[in-house]
Amino acid sequence: MKSSVISGMNVIRGAGLNLLSQDDLYEIHLATLETMRETGVEVEDDEAMDIFDGGGCTVDKKQKRVKFPPHVVEDAIRSAPSTILLAGRSPKEDVVIGGKRVAFTNFGQATMIIDPFTGERRETTKEDIANVVLVCDALSEVSVVEGKALVASDVTPKLEALHAAEASLTNTSKHCFGGPITKELTKLFVEMSAIIAGGREKAKERPIWTAFVCPSSPLGLSQSCSEVIVEAASAGMPVNILSMAMAGGTSTVTLAGTLISHNAEVLAGIVLSQLACKGAPVIYGSSTTIMDLKSATAPVGCPEFGLISAAAAQLAQYYHLPSYVGGT
Repeated sequence: MKSSVISGMNVIRGAGLNLLSQDDLYEIHLATLETMRETGVEVEDDEAMDIFDGGGCTVDKKQKRVKFPPHVVEDAIRSAPSTILLAGRSPKEDVVIGGKRVAFTNFGQATMIIDPFTGERRETTKEDIANVVLVCDALSEVSVVEGKALVASDVTPKLEALHAAEASLTNTSKHCFGGPITKELTKLFVEMSAIIAGGREKAKERPIWTAFVCPSSPLGLSQSCSEVIVEAASAGMPVNILSMAMAGGTSTVTLAGTLISHNAEVLAGIVLSQLACKGAPVIYGSSTTIMDLKSATAPVGCPEFGLISAAAAQLAQYYHLPSYVGGT
């Protein structure tokens, strides 16, 4: 198992960024609970709505709206594990996340690449994914691998995520992150992981893959997002619930307001996971940023992105949950 560096300790050496006081975090938590109780979250999946209904939430199936009593949200936060093992195919590549542990990974989902041999700018392929994963496998600084580092544009779109998983798992001994996008694909991800790990029970004990899901800002859980959360929770596969809200676009223009809606989206996913299978491993994720008003894009190199990521990491620590946040 790898030994992780530690962040945020109250010592003189090193550097850290604490944007929010404990009182600030408490106020954000209360505002989030109010948002989830009064406004709620739009949920597209019927099975997810049934799970929320059975777990004590108020469900309006006609409007596809779920409202969350505060005690349901806080119970889900308490039941989610505070640390998670991200197992590698080789035990020496195991990583434990949670608390103040820090690990690093590459980012993902690029659709274009500058060919390293010809200099041509072209669409990415499955072979490119394999090559990028090989590089990440060789880099000691990369603790876990974003298996969908690129998009495989040369395969059947409906199975692209599965092809990316195959290209990743066969080219690294490290833990992989990636995105099954349907219930059926999640089942195949689970089956693939079980074959590699030596059975479903061993795959639960040593999960080698973490699923990625993204809520639909503002305040929505799409059908695919809900399906993956439920299926992965039942199989013991960790799920990274990662909001990608854009301040001024898909959330409020203020960073504080964006942080509250972001928090509500992630916590809604965590509630679904815990109602589906109490104690299921979940990660508090963030790639939330602002919207560039000139290009209507989501910049990941702007100062606001770093501020939101630091605040999201603090919120995860406040909840005693492992976190995954974007960096530059």
